[in-house]
Amino acid sequence: MKPSIRIAVAPALFALACFTTSAWAQTPAASDSAASAPMSHAQKHADFVEKRIDDLHAQMKITSQQAPQWDAFAQTMRDNATKTDQAFHDRAHKLPSENADEAMKSYAELSQLHADNMQKLAASFSALYATLSDEQKKIADPLFRNDHGKKHGGPRKHKPAAAAPAPASN
Repeated sequence: MKPSIRIAVAPALFALACFTTSAWAQTPAASDSAASAPMSHAQKHADFVEKRIDDLHAQMKITSQQAPQWDAFAQTMRDNATKTDQAFHDRAHKLPSENADEAMKSYAELSQLHADNMQKLAASFSALYATLSDEQKKIADPLFRNDHGKKHGGPRKHKPAAAAPAPASN
C-alpha cells in the first residue's frame, strides 16, 4: 500500500478500532466459564470504549448545558461499537465456511457498516460541536484530526523504502 493511501486510511481504521470495541462486551457470555473469568475480553472492550468517552468528556471540558448533545454523541459511539462488533463477530464465525466471493462481499458489508456508522457519529458530533465554546473547539480540533504526533515533535514521516541491493558482480 502506498504511504499516501496509508495516511488517508489510518484515521478511519483508528476510528473503527476505537469506536467498535464494546459490542462483544454487551454480548452475553457463551458459557459459565467465560462469565467467571477474572476480566472477560468483552468487559475489557466495554471498559475501553467507556474510558475513551470519559477521556474525551474531560479533555473537551463538556459543560452541563452541553450534556444532551454529549450524551447523544456518546450513545452513538456505544451503538456503533455494538453494531460493528456484532458484525465482526458474525463474520468471524461465517468466514471459515465462506468462499472467496462471499468473503469479499462480507468485507464490503463491514466497510458499508463502518461508513454508515461514521455518518451517524459525524451527525451527532456536529450537534455537539455547534454547542462548544471557541476554547473547547481549539481542544477538540486536534483530537479529531489525529494530531497526536504534533505534541511529540511533529507528524510522523514515512521513511523512504530502502533501495534494493546492487546485484553481485561476477
